[in-house]
Amino acid sequence: MSDREISGRRRSTPGRRRLAAAGIAGIAVAAGVFTGAGQIGTAQAAPPPPPPPPSQLPPAGPSPGGQIARDWTQPNANLAGTRDVQSRINSGSVSRLGLAWSVPIPGSGEFGNYATSPVIVGGVAYEQNLMSDVQAVDFRTGRVLWTHPFNSPNGGPDGVNVQAGVVYGATNDSAFALDARTGATLWIRRLTRNDHEGIDMAPGFNDNTVYVSTVPVNTSAFYAGNGQAILWAMDARTGATKWQFREVGDDLFGNTAVNSGGGQWQAPTFDAQGNLYLEVGNPAPFVGSSTTVSTTSPDLAFGGSRPGPNLYTNSVVKLDARTGGLIWYDQLTPHDVYDHDLNNQAMLMNVGGREIVISAGKAGIAIANDAQTGRRLWTTPFGEHNGHDDDNIAAMNRDFSRLPDPASTYALFPGVLGGAETPYATDGRLIFIPANDLEGLVTAQLEGAGEDPAVGTGEMVAIDAATGSIVWDHRFAHSPYGGATVSNDLVWTTTFDGQLIALDTRTGNVVYQSTLPAGTNAPVVVEDDTVLTASTIATLPGQTAQILAYRLGADAPPPRGPAGPAAVSGLLPSPIPGAQPLPQGFNLGGWTVR
Repeated sequence: MSDREISGRRRSTPGRRRLAAAGIAGIAVAAGVFTGAGQIGTAQAAPPPPPPPPSQLPPAGPSPGGQIARDWTQPNANLAGTRDVQSRINSGSVSRLGLAWSVPIPGSGEFGNYATSPVIVGGVAYEQNLMSDVQAVDFRTGRVLWTHPFNSPNGGPDGVNVQAGVVYGATNDSAFALDARTGATLWIRRLTRNDHEGIDMAPGFNDNTVYVSTVPVNTSAFYAGNGQAILWAMDARTGATKWQFREVGDDLFGNTAVNSGGGQWQAPTFDAQGNLYLEVGNPAPFVGSSTTVSTTSPDLAFGGSRPGPNLYTNSVVKLDARTGGLIWYDQLTPHDVYDHDLNNQAMLMNVGGREIVISAGKAGIAIANDAQTGRRLWTTPFGEHNGHDDDNIAAMNRDFSRLPDPASTYALFPGVLGGAETPYATDGRLIFIPANDLEGLVTAQLEGAGEDPAVGTGEMVAIDAATGSIVWDHRFAHSPYGGATVSNDLVWTTTFDGQLIALDTRTGNVVYQSTLPAGTNAPVVVEDDTVLTASTIATLPGQTAQILAYRLGADAPPPRGPAGPAAVSGLLPSPIPGAQPLPQGFNLGGWTVR
């Protein structure tokens, strides 16, 4: 299959893996380091550490580069973020899945109340909803053991990290630690600087250190200015600060009243030496953000208030875990103007004896970097693109001859809800990326009209980790906001219309599909003989929001409700009768419709 052009839209297809050079920045090593005082300093390039001895290398998986978790004990399964676990569920056994238990998701809001990957530790599933409330559930029976309410709404995806009997998590503005047996508070501390900032991620944890980043958004303020993302490294026992990494400078690109940027939506990943890797979110204002005024003024159009590349936004970054010092970074989209941030986990793999870092986000572009040096190894676009991939470079150079008329209306692929919204996975050879093909519509520098998630389509793209070539591409009728999860020869996701789907990792063919009792933006977690997911978008009569455990040999009848486009409609110009409207602020796997 070759590239095809339809009304200016270009599909990325198997065998196509190189993006035009414009818009792709090079690697920088230890340059422009943000010091503990928040000033921009300089540092010499740090020599790469020696390769670890074989005894310290990550454990091998079923194929070269695989790193399989024994249990789902980290937000993305393991420290490498591979979302691949040991399991008895494969293509031969999956047909024996039945519902074991379900737990109602309490509360409701304008965007549901659940979008996280729970962790399973000691036979207990620990989960967090979008009010920041935490609950512990007996993994075998579904009995709720305790609930700790916070009543702190945020955009998600949220989640917790459980280590040595302690549950680590965050509310909209604070990091906390709870007793895993009782849910009692051990410590809590505020991290946000002002009411324009928030926290949306599950914490990272390694070597008795908890990692939480702020973001320049919350449910009340969307990129409203003066939002500076900071990654905090905290002592796990006390919450005391070990160090901070300022993801953008204190001057916010020259205008603190208007600009903001950075942030994480997923936990950092960690190599065998303890170094951490993270993807950093976008700068703002951007086309479509609430702080972008509808104007044709060149001074404000296309990010005019924030000149330059806006480091370290839209970058994959490697940090020294001891000091927070920058080792290297690679900025995928300098001066992003379309909210095309890197918003997932910086996934670690071992390919051909080399440790590599895989990153992808809302720009619909996947990249691989050498973990030691940061050198870019390959670049692969995926999903729908329609010619705007280099608008950021033209905007940074203020070259309006290469940009749409700021006063015009034009379609955008990927849209603000497009690309890889949610985490990907690997089986050690292939990378499985869930892609959302949802058109954005920009009118006079404001984006959002027509971006109804109910009409978005999607795909699961399998990419060869060694070469960056697309091996197969499975299309979905609705967007896979459920991310990707691997169990043996299956890759799992959920789609927005309420489908739980498993594909063959070798071919992309559907092996298993089940209808959930409502639409969903929830991911999939696999543990031993059980698949955990949730129905979250209950907008029609008879639909229910529930956490669902499907287990081999279980035979409880699965709860069902009306599914399909009607189940998630509400942003359409003419809503389907009976569907409750989903207003501005609706959350999609942790990213919010605005």
